[in-house]
Amino acid sequence: MALTRSVLLSLGRESTRDAERLCPGTNVAPTLWHVGPSRRTSRRGAWVAGSSSSSAVRHLHCARCRRAGGFSVADCEQPERRPSSEVTCKAAGAGEEQEGESESLDERYTAEQRSAILRVLNSATERELCAVKRLRGQKSQKIVEYRSRNGPFRDLESVVNVPGLKHKTAAVAFHSILSPSESKKNLDSLKEDKKKGRNRLVKAIRPEVDLNILKEARVIVSIAYSTSRIAWAHVDRARAVRDWQQEDCHSFMRGAYTASAYLRDVSAVVSRMPTADFFVVEKPGISLQNTSLYPAMAHLRTVEAMLFALLESPHGPPGSKPKVLNMMRTAVGRHFGLMVGESRTSGVRAVQDMMTDSVIQKAPRVTFPPELLARYRNAFQMSSRNRGEELCDALLQAVAFYELLKE
Repeated sequence: MALTRSVLLSLGRESTRDAERLCPGTNVAPTLWHVGPSRRTSRRGAWVAGSSSSSAVRHLHCARCRRAGGFSVADCEQPERRPSSEVTCKAAGAGEEQEGESESLDERYTAEQRSAILRVLNSATERELCAVKRLRGQKSQKIVEYRSRNGPFRDLESVVNVPGLKHKTAAVAFHSILSPSESKKNLDSLKEDKKKGRNRLVKAIRPEVDLNILKEARVIVSIAYSTSRIAWAHVDRARAVRDWQQEDCHSFMRGAYTASAYLRDVSAVVSRMPTADFFVVEKPGISLQNTSLYPAMAHLRTVEAMLFALLESPHGPPGSKPKVLNMMRTAVGRHFGLMVGESRTSGVRAVQDMMTDSVIQKAPRVTFPPELLARYRNAFQMSSRNRGEELCDALLQAVAFYELLKE
């Protein structure tokens, strides 16, 4: 039976045993060898099939370690002289050996050890699983999700059914569960992470304010602005929206950036804002090194300075707590999962979900009065010229402020 060269090359991706089964008695024996240095297989650690009608000695190479050796291709026709699939490079052999060793995780541990590991995997919360080595991040979340869908793990081997968990990762995690010193080390690291999490709001606020002072906030006005308008959300500690508005500022980014025109527009907006314990002004994340955005950056800094000057009480006693605060825009984006690299995406969808939940859920994340729901029901459509990005940013900032405050 004559086989084309392309068929032989495809057979080379299989093992020698499979190749012999697929083409018994062929003139050109498929082998796990590669004729010449240029043709490689995509499968790591395998040998590429080669063929030749000549009996001359060719230099055959391993596709992984490039080990070469002289071999007569005519010898391939004699089974007893044919290169065996056992002749592999050390790297490939080591990988196969490790693969074989990890076939059964349950056989590696005693019954008592298996019971201890399964008890942790089936009862620990996502945060507790993060203390186990190799299970931090998404792996612990996926374990909890898999557990809720499929029930508790019945044996150790079933753990590798969790997406992202392989034999090697599972073995390291099991060792961490059984090792008290390793678990203690990771628990200490987890406690440190919790401590950092409690201070995330403090790190996102400028100027720096003590957390106890921030906890006194019963109601805040969250302010977001752009190159054309200013929006604010009046939200209380129960995350109930009391007021939610935006105003167009027609002098923004027009002409020579006249200070009097800017002051007139910003003052008009501030005069309509309600009173609050804190005014939280969004801090844009524009890099100072991006010179092409300098006009926009100058505009935003000007509006920010005017808001601080107009909202802060000029007659406050010395050393009194600040009333106007900055909150980093990137911190809000990370809280709602809106960051892509260092850039923040739109928060319109998150606000739409909050508005929907306010109607259908008994305990929604945010509560809206009926008149605001009716007013902004169709305000955030993709086809709309004004999608209300500033309104969304102001509301998300207020929600993030209170939620981070509770951590």
